[in-house]
This record gives sequence, C-alpha cells and structure tokens, in this order.
Amino acid sequence: MRLLASWLLHAAALMAVAYLLPGVTVDSFTSALWAALILGLINTFIKPILTLLTLPLTVITLGIFYFILNGLMFYWAGSIVDGFRVDGVLWAVLASLLYSLVTSVLMNLLLTPPVKIERLS
Repeated sequence: MRLLASWLLHAAALMAVAYLLPGVTVDSFTSALWAALILGLINTFIKPILTLLTLPLTVITLGIFYFILNGLMFYWAGSIVDGFRVDGVLWAVLASLLYSLVTSVLMNLLLTPPVKIERLS
C-alpha cells in the first residue's frame, strides 16, 4: 500500500513540476503515472551504474556533475514516455531539482508517521 501511495505522490510531484516550469509538459495524470514509474526504474537500475562510471568526473567537479546526471535521467525519461516532454537538458536539471524537493516535501508530509510524544513522570 505504501508503494502505491509513493507512486501516486511521485506522479503528483511530476504534475506540480510541469505546472511550475514551462519547459516540462505532462499531458495527463496517466502520463505522469507512467513517467513516475519510468523515472523510478531508471533511478533504480541505470543511475547507480552511471554514477559509478562518472564518479571521477563528479569528484573533479566537486559534485556538480551529479546534478547534470540527474537532469539527464529526467530528460531521458521525457524522451521515453508519451505525454511527458522536457524541452532541454537545462530544463531537465531544473526540473529534477524541483522534482526532488516537491517529492521530499510530499513524502514527509503525507507518508511519514506522526511522532508519538510520551509524557515522562
């Protein structure tokens, strides 16, 4: 159940990014669901390999290249899914940053269990 809720929140975050950035277009919530699924698969299976391969470049640029790698993964997902389009790599880098931020806020607000405060006596 938590996986389904997480998937829906990622799709909602993708819709929010498309609303806020003019360089990202999502046609429908169904397209956002597919794009969120593809982004999740890319980030799970392909990104770790590319992160390892580009580690020297990431170290040389003091971590800046990792943002570009995130943007490239976002751009690649935009080229795979019909109904989800990213207009360029710069938009993809900005969108990946905003997507990460919106996703973290939504996940922390909606899926984090409340803290139980117990009274000490």
